[in-house]
Amino acid sequence: MSVSNGRMESSLVHEILSHLGLANKTAAWGTLGTLRPFLSFNVDKDVQRLLEAIAGQGVDQGTIVDVLTNRNGEQRQLIARAFQERTQQDLLKSLQAALSGSLEKIVVALLKPAAQYDAHELRAALKDISSAEDVGVEILSTRSPPQLQECLTIYKHDFQVEIENDVRSETSGLLRDLLLALAKGTRESYSGIKDYNLAEQDAQALQEAGEMGTGETWIMILTQRNTEHLNRVFDQYQRHSGQEIEDGIQKYFHESAQTALLTLASVIRNIPLYFAEKLHQALQGAEPNYQVLMRILISRSETDLLSIRAEFKKKFGKSLYSSLQETMRGDCRSALLALCRAEDI
Repeated sequence: MSVSNGRMESSLVHEILSHLGLANKTAAWGTLGTLRPFLSFNVDKDVQRLLEAIAGQGVDQGTIVDVLTNRNGEQRQLIARAFQERTQQDLLKSLQAALSGSLEKIVVALLKPAAQYDAHELRAALKDISSAEDVGVEILSTRSPPQLQECLTIYKHDFQVEIENDVRSETSGLLRDLLLALAKGTRESYSGIKDYNLAEQDAQALQEAGEMGTGETWIMILTQRNTEHLNRVFDQYQRHSGQEIEDGIQKYFHESAQTALLTLASVIRNIPLYFAEKLHQALQGAEPNYQVLMRILISRSETDLLSIRAEFKKKFGKSLYSSLQETMRGDCRSALLALCRAEDI
């Protein structure tokens, strides 16, 4: 899809979302990703283009970016396999040898299967305690049950260890218990039935547990109840306590536990808005946080990046595309802009 066509399509989607309030309901549209299967996909032609881009006089970065950011994950894996069969060389290693810096990192991320990319990001987060409470919670709480199961299976295969063992060895206290609960993937699905009595009970239980200084009840409720129910619990909590759930978390919890629970509460309220705020934060400061930008734009490009863009524009009064365009520098700029796809008018 060209940028000009992308502008027209994204503007229409943005208008529909703003009127219907479906920015965080991807199921209603099937997909709200910016990256869809390339309709004119020809794996042999793509392999040839990449070969010429690598072997020519100087590396043709533009062609590499064009191919990889205009094919969905499944098509990228087909290209990698065809490249291996034709050249007896690994496409990922070939591109790593040809590229460097931030562009190399984003190409590596694009060529990894989504579940493997998540698994490696999760492992890195657990090895850095300051990321475990943020990135760890993000990945474990925003992936669908099948996505999470595949991620954890690959985690065990690639690192020869169960994620639970890493969580226990790298974290402690309430953060450890929260990550272990999220890794089980036992959140109930929404049945369509609104149980207001249970919402009232859960809200009271959260308030009482907070006052007693115990976190077990918070973990159980926030990791097992479906998100539709939890948003009603948050409303009841505010009505009873006179404060938002986030205020309660800041009052009753500290340090890593507080950060982790605030992240989870934000995800529960609105996943696209959560990612929009993360992207905005990553663009602040003297140097953009390329790792965060890359992780979010790649991992959400086939699911709900249009929703994230709509929330970004609504919250910050400026399109994500313009913000990326004005803030980013370096080789990976064009690749991330291509994943974002287009301006929101």
